[in-house]
Amino acid sequence: MTAFLLAVHVVAAILAVGPVTVAASMFPAAARRVRSGESCEPPAGSGASGASGESDVGAVRLLHRVCRVYAVVGVAVPVFGLATASSLGVLTDAWLITSMVLTAAAAAILALRILPGQEAVLVGLDEGAAPVERAATARLAMFTGVFNLLWVTVTVLMIIRPGSTTGA
Repeated sequence: MTAFLLAVHVVAAILAVGPVTVAASMFPAAARRVRSGESCEPPAGSGASGASGESDVGAVRLLHRVCRVYAVVGVAVPVFGLATASSLGVLTDAWLITSMVLTAAAAAILALRILPGQEAVLVGLDEGAAPVERAATARLAMFTGVFNLLWVTVTVLMIIRPGSTTGA
């Protein structure tokens, strides 16, 4: 049962956290491009067809939707992580407690800073207001960077697991 729980935990982390980190990282630059008038269109002669104008706003909306949906799906990661830790008897190990705190911090940043920040930018884009403030997208990029660093740290802790008997 432990192997199954661990497999679900790892797969959930890859399939849920991965898309959020990528989409959240792409969002600030994509939002700036839309309001600056730059198209997200591929270069001429590349053979790819691109989007412009309303489609660019649609791309930014899609990035936000990916973040929102996969944030909800991402709840499976700590749920199966706790089940796995319980099965392994490591719930009180310092590395796991640290990982849980960092995971909670990452979730808080996503829920309280990144997603609301993206929504505010989208409201501005939908209203056709003045260009998106560089400060707003810079803040989003900063919070996204912190979010990503927290997940990298948690991943490293999960691999290295101080006191592990695997020899890794």
